[in-house]
Amino acid sequence: LFPPPSFSTFSFWPSLFLAGFLGLHIADSFVRSQKNHTLIFTKESIIRNCSCLADIHDCDYNLANLMCNCRTVLPSTMEKTNYNSDLTIWFTDTSVLEMLLNFTRVCDLKLSFCGTAPLPTEYLTIWGLRKLRVKNKVKGQFPEQSVTISSSSNNEKEDYLAMHNKDRQMLVYISFLDTSLFNGYSLLKSYSVENVSSITEYFPSLLYSDVFSTSDNKSYVVTFIY
Repeated sequence: LFPPPSFSTFSFWPSLFLAGFLGLHIADSFVRSQKNHTLIFTKESIIRNCSCLADIHDCDYNLANLMCNCRTVLPSTMEKTNYNSDLTIWFTDTSVLEMLLNFTRVCDLKLSFCGTAPLPTEYLTIWGLRKLRVKNKVKGQFPEQSVTISSSSNNEKEDYLAMHNKDRQMLVYISFLDTSLFNGYSLLKSYSVENVSSITEYFPSLLYSDVFSTSDNKSYVVTFIY
C-alpha cells in the first residue's frame, strides 16, 4: 500500500541529526565564549552585585535585575576584592565609590554617574587600572569619555604584575582619580609618571602616602586622572 522508502529518505535523518548536533554544539560554544561582566550598582542604600553576559544600558536598574544574575550586598559586609574581569559601577554619590574602589585592584573599569547633583572633588586610589570609561547623566559638555593608561617600558602582551625576573623590576600601576570629573564640564585628562621607585619620595603630599610600601624590586607607574 505504501511505497518502500527510498535511499534519500534514510539519508535525510542522519543529516538532520548531524545538523541539530552541530547547531547545539555551536550554540553551546557561543554561550561558553561569552565573557561575564561584573556590574555593581546602588539604589536607595541598596547595593546589588551582578554578573552579566552583556552590557546593560547605563542606570537601567530594572533591566539589570532582569538580565543579570544579581544579589543584594549589605554595606557592612562589603570586602575589598580584586576584579579580574571588566567592572562596571553605577553610582549616585562618592561615598559608595570610595567603599568599592579605594585601594582596590581593577584593570578595566567603567563608572556611570546616575545622580543629578554635582559631585565634590574627592580622590580615589585604584591599583592596576589600565582602562577607564566614565559616563554621566549630568547635562555637561562631555557625557562619555575614556582614557587608556599605558607604559612605554611595558610590553602589552605581558601581564602588568607578572614581572618577577630577578633582573627586572615588578611594574605596578596606581591611579588617583578625581571624582569631580563626573560633572562633565571639562575634557577628561590623565597624566602618568613612570619609573617611580618610591611614591612617598616623589609625591610626599599625596593622601595615604604612608600606606605605599617601598621596595627595591618595584617600579610604579603613577597616573592622575582628572
